Amino acid sequence: MDYSDIYLKDILTRTRTVAVVGVSMNPVRPSYYVARYLSLKGYKVVPVNPGHAGKLLFGQQVRASLADCPDTVDMVDIFRRPEAVPPIVDEALAVLPNLRTIWMQIGVTHPEAAARAEARGIDVIQNRCPKIEYQRLFGELRMGGFATGVISSKL
Repeated sequence: MDYSDIYLKDILTRTRTVAVVGVSMNPVRPSYYVARYLSLKGYKVVPVNPGHAGKLLFGQQVRASLADCPDTVDMVDIFRRPEAVPPIVDEALAVLPNLRTIWMQIGVTHPEAAARAEARGIDVIQNRCPKIEYQRLFGELRMGGFATGVISSKL
């Protein structure tokens, strides 16, 4: 999928509340550190995982489903296999009145579900990571892809 930097930056700038579907409580899992990163960048992150419902993660209660999320959610970030995407998208469209974006993580695409959301006026990003895109678009990534925190004039 090819998305313009302007389009991605607009989504990341306007988004306020992200429901992360399939978030893990394990700090070495990508879903955990992406959700943590987004929360550190000022997004309200609503973790969604039925296996951990009721627990706390990043100061927020883990929800069993999107139906349990606050209606302020404007982006759903999907950390699930492609075959799990259609019911997630359908639920998001049904229960989140302020939904503006469906974001599918790296390796996750579902053209039919994406088309259903787009037909309802929802922006859809597939096979991308909001953490990586945020870092790239807002100047946090260096040449090797790592933010070292070191300022140097050496090459």
